[in-house]
Amino acid sequence: MSRAFHEAPDDVKGLTIEQIADTYVGRFRDKVADWDAFADARVEGYRRAQHRFIGAGGSGKTDDPSIIPARAFTLSVMYVPPGQGNAAHTHEVEEVFFVLQGYLTVFFEDEDGNRLDRRLGPWECAACPPGVIHGYINESLEPVYFQVMLGRGNPELMGYADPRLRAERDAHLRFS
Repeated sequence: MSRAFHEAPDDVKGLTIEQIADTYVGRFRDKVADWDAFADARVEGYRRAQHRFIGAGGSGKTDDPSIIPARAFTLSVMYVPPGQGNAAHTHEVEEVFFVLQGYLTVFFEDEDGNRLDRRLGPWECAACPPGVIHGYINESLEPVYFQVMLGRGNPELMGYADPRLRAERDAHLRFS
């Protein structure tokens, strides 16, 4: 009789505990800040760095061997300097922002362009439902670090509300 109550997935069953620990532990010191993680990250006002921990985190980039394989969600830590943020966009899945350090203004928009802001501090979060236009900006004088989770192991690239950004949404993949 097995001591484990739940059965491990097939791709994990044959691994030693050393292989499991090597594959499923992510350390910040091993992460390289990706300043070109998204198409809008090339645009002033949207510059930010992604540190991928689990899955590609909606960027579509999977070339980092330190990324933990994703199953049901992705997890990244974002670094956003003052005055920078993320363009208005949607996802096909839920996206969650959880502030670790600093202050982040999260916004929601309706189809008419009406916008509502909420300022988040450390240990506060916002959940953005699928198909709802949202984004964020660091309006403070200090950098902000926050965790981002997407509700699928391999989500689609974000869908920008701005037609110019939408047309270039995969540009960061062509030059990586």
